Amino acid sequence: MKIVQILPELNAGGVEGCVMEVAAHLARAGHQSLVISHGGRRVAELETAGSRHIQMPVHRKSLASLLQVRALRKVLAEERPDILHVHSRVPGWLAWLAWRSMDPATRPRLVSTVHGFYSVNGYSAIMTRGERVIAVSESIRQYIVENYPRTDREIIRTILHGIDPQSCFSGFHPPCEWLSRWHEQQAGLAGKCVLLLAGRLTRLKGHEDFLWLIAALKRAGIPAHGLIAGEAHVKKQAYLHELRQAVATHGLAADVTFLGHRADVREVMAMSDVVCALSRQPEAFGLTVLEAIALGKPVVGYACGGVGELLDALFPAGRVPLSDRAQLLSTTQAVIAGVPLPLPVGAPFTLDAMCQATLAVYDELVG
Repeated sequence: MKIVQILPELNAGGVEGCVMEVAAHLARAGHQSLVISHGGRRVAELETAGSRHIQMPVHRKSLASLLQVRALRKVLAEERPDILHVHSRVPGWLAWLAWRSMDPATRPRLVSTVHGFYSVNGYSAIMTRGERVIAVSESIRQYIVENYPRTDREIIRTILHGIDPQSCFSGFHPPCEWLSRWHEQQAGLAGKCVLLLAGRLTRLKGHEDFLWLIAALKRAGIPAHGLIAGEAHVKKQAYLHELRQAVATHGLAADVTFLGHRADVREVMAMSDVVCALSRQPEAFGLTVLEAIALGKPVVGYACGGVGELLDALFPAGRVPLSDRAQLLSTTQAVIAGVPLPLPVGAPFTLDAMCQATLAVYDELVG
């Protein structure tokens, strides 16, 4: 088969990771894999893994983006893919407008993946117009059923994100060279209980609760140090400044480290004692949580959305009611004291299971 996936950009993020993994799996299996995006830091990685990349400005939330519909239809007519798989709303609209005007007998079959709890409106409804609609968790499936009743339940397929058990496994140790750099750069972590919050810097990710937790642990006599891994978008620099001010207000200048964007989050997790997932709104899935649990790391997180599903299945001891700071502190203290370790991660939470299930959806449509 020839499969085209389309998304805004190829930088950091769960959507990008999903597209990259599916693309690599398709190439390994002998299929032709193409990805359309505006580009980004992961394009070279994509191409090295055997896919082609077509750069188009399909990322802008602007009416001017509609000018790309004709160009996109031309690409689809020239490439003649079997499957067109959309992963985001702006490129979803562009792809759908191009696709619907093509000959139904020769156009590709349309697949969409709902990666998040989008605002419920006509703009977001485009993600439910695929001939097959993939939900990345049971929570997302319920979101589709409840908010878009016109979507036939029979076309929805729940496919969980997965991890590579050869890459994320209990007992993983970073390479010696990496460890040497880490100990040199983070010498202040020696003898500390290290807590990690990984994810882009936005107000919904719960950074304020994380800082409160580090301060509360210190008051409780636990020598805690917080690591914040994630970059601030150019439009979120004011929020980064707020967080730095909050660090100063809590007196945590020596107890919190902003790591910025990290391509080595797995290694950072391996050096952490507890991984936190404190989003104030439901996450669609929570890949960071799954990766941490696969590494054998206890996760403390708010029990909602996909994160709640993962904790229910693999580490119930880390569940905390949404925004309950008192319970957050007591749960974290219990985890630090040594509650049972997370359960082993297997199917359906593996990368191979995710890719095989996605390929099965394509097979359904192509026949």
